Amino acid sequence: MTSPQETPDRPRRGLAEKRQAIMRAARTVFGRDGYTRASIDAIAAEAGVSTRTIYNHFAGKELLFRTVVRESSAQVGEAQLDIIDRRLGKVTDLEADLTAFALAWLTPLAEFADHFGLVRQINAEARHLPKSALDAWQEAGPRRVLAALGQRFGELAGQGWLEAPDPGRAAAHFVLLTTTEVAQRSYFGAYPLARAETEEIVVAGVRAFLRAYPAPRG
Repeated sequence: MTSPQETPDRPRRGLAEKRQAIMRAARTVFGRDGYTRASIDAIAAEAGVSTRTIYNHFAGKELLFRTVVRESSAQVGEAQLDIIDRRLGKVTDLEADLTAFALAWLTPLAEFADHFGLVRQINAEARHLPKSALDAWQEAGPRRVLAALGQRFGELAGQGWLEAPDPGRAAAHFVLLTTTEVAQRSYFGAYPLARAETEEIVVAGVRAFLRAYPAPRG
């Protein structure tokens, strides 16, 4: 039998569960239809709730989209920060470790397919999207993660592994040389490349990076 103390929590749990259902549905619909074509009615149908329920949680489509993009980006960002910690926390062979890191960096493309569906739509509709949503996406994920990677490259430079006067720029160059081509050619995971092709791109990118940022002489 439920105690009186537990009763007030049930409405809160119900609200939280409905919010999560709305967020999951919105991520699916926005990723499938894009921001412009997606409707609150379609999101409500996907979530199994009424449109009134959505408006009880979010003032409108723009706020819902911004919230979905921010939270989804933050979730992927946490996974990428974990990859930085696990793969670059201790370096023993720079080329091998950077290659393993870059390959691991690509795993969220498959693990967070709904998020990268959103990314495809963001890239396609950028001029028609609220600037606040674009900023929320960048701040919650890409910029935060790139800053962390830059910090780690700065530490590697301090340890003598590479010469990087601007570690943040080095981090951006590393991502462009190793993983951006894979992401773009696979349409952000929609059509995954063969493992051998991915490895070939990453290995070539790591070697190009190390030619640009070699270990200091002596």
